[in-house]
Amino acid sequence: MILFMPIHNQEIFVAGLAGIALALLLVGFIVTIFFTYQRKRQKQERDMELMKERYEQELLRSQLEIQESTLKGVAQELHDNIGQVLSVVKLWLASLSIEKDHGAYQGLQDSRQMLNKVIFDLSDLTKSLHTDRISEIGLVDAIRFDVETLRKTGLVDIHFNVTGNEYRFDGQKSIFLFRIYQEMTNNILKHAKASHVNISIIYAANDTFVLKVQDDGVGFDSKKKAETSSSSGLGLKNMLNRAHLIGAEILIESQPRQGTTVSIEMPLTN
Repeated sequence: MILFMPIHNQEIFVAGLAGIALALLLVGFIVTIFFTYQRKRQKQERDMELMKERYEQELLRSQLEIQESTLKGVAQELHDNIGQVLSVVKLWLASLSIEKDHGAYQGLQDSRQMLNKVIFDLSDLTKSLHTDRISEIGLVDAIRFDVETLRKTGLVDIHFNVTGNEYRFDGQKSIFLFRIYQEMTNNILKHAKASHVNISIIYAANDTFVLKVQDDGVGFDSKKKAETSSSSGLGLKNMLNRAHLIGAEILIESQPRQGTTVSIEMPLTN
């Protein structure tokens, strides 16, 4: 005996299935819309972060370019104005004819020596400030020249070593790397109270460039300093900003009374 569902009940059943199907479709549609919205919002957030990062990088790049332009202008003014005046004074002193037994003779000789030293020091300063020269002679020679200048001061015993075949970076990278190096050595002269400084440039076989500056000074707790606001000084910020713009990383290792080692590492091509 076969039993049939009444027509009225069949219609209710079909309507129920249709309702469930519509409800599922509606839920699926809502879920799809929600996830699509989430993906779009996440993409917009990523795009905004990328735009913000690019804007900050361009702003930072512009600020550093302005700094370099200012340093270049200062170097030019020192050379063209003060340098010329000192040269005239040197010629004028050289033209003076005073006998050795004159009371002012020794004072004149001392003045000439001091003036010569000032002229040489000024020349060294203008060369280190002038960005075009750094780009022209390359990073290694720029650092080598600066090392010779530091040796003349007699403040520290300084050694410079280059390993591997020199790679010529483009102008901006050379300038930024040289400015980072200058900040490293300035920090040593100002704070480290070091007797010996070792400067190394390594062009590694894995296409990596490493610039390392190591001193035997008073040192500090690098981990503790990294956690405090004192680590965000202007000099360190400038170093980190320049390193970031050229795709380099800076590592600072130090312990109290054990000296400090600062390394900058970057790919030779990036």
